[in-house]
Amino acid sequence: MPEDAYALFADYQRHVHKEGPSEITKTGFKRFLCSGIGQSSRLRNGVVQKLGSYHQCYRLDGRLVAMGVLDLLPGCVSSVYLIYHHDVKDWYFGKLSALREIVLAIEGGYQYYYMGFYIHSCIKMRYKNEYQPSYLLDPETYSWDPLDADYLARLSARKYVSLSLERQLHLPPHKLTDIDKLGLDSEGLLRLREYQQEVAPGGRSQSSALGSRMPGLMSLEEVEGMIDLGKWSLKYGNMLVHLEELSGWTTWDIQDPFSLKGAIAELAAALGPGLVSQLVLDLG
Repeated sequence: MPEDAYALFADYQRHVHKEGPSEITKTGFKRFLCSGIGQSSRLRNGVVQKLGSYHQCYRLDGRLVAMGVLDLLPGCVSSVYLIYHHDVKDWYFGKLSALREIVLAIEGGYQYYYMGFYIHSCIKMRYKNEYQPSYLLDPETYSWDPLDADYLARLSARKYVSLSLERQLHLPPHKLTDIDKLGLDSEGLLRLREYQQEVAPGGRSQSSALGSRMPGLMSLEEVEGMIDLGKWSLKYGNMLVHLEELSGWTTWDIQDPFSLKGAIAELAAALGPGLVSQLVLDLG
């Protein structure tokens, strides 16, 4: 573990998160910022792509002043975290690192850049909507919608937003004050009541991400054709077992996102066959 990286982490925790000396440890640093996906590479369209978790280091006259944590995945660069020294806090390293990571996604042929979750009510996350074009994933249909002025207005008006449902219900972007003017029938009013509970209708979406055509995610056919999920190793106590050895593995539905098999299939679809072959599952 590089000492300058840990020193940067300690400075960030002290000044940004106001942690005391007893709360900042090398063990915490390793667990939080140094444990990730195993590193590998592949050749894609004539370009060597790195895969796995990496640190993107920013140095000034040889001194480490900021460090980004990235997951380089098949089809995307995923921005995980960023730390910086307190004496460069006015240098907008959040924006600088985002631009550098976008360039990395373009130059490396990763196709997409993921900035992670967007929580509209969290002021510290509002900067993400400044990068355009940007898209948010619909929680119901797993389709991507432009994060434009209309979408932002809806996020300001409601805590839970699914553009696919709002289009079906013909909802305006502003807060709902007169439901009668919407002209909904009884079924529409029932769906609207469910929607206004600010959770997905029925509690959770029942559809698997494997059929979503989400950019960067393998399809069900690709997972079944390229990855032998049953041979994936699972840490069980002090032993390693194959998933196919689990009782019920052959009967679980791979398209059921709430079954263990379905959840693991979605994870494999996100990681890709190269990383799956190198990783061991630990469900503990």
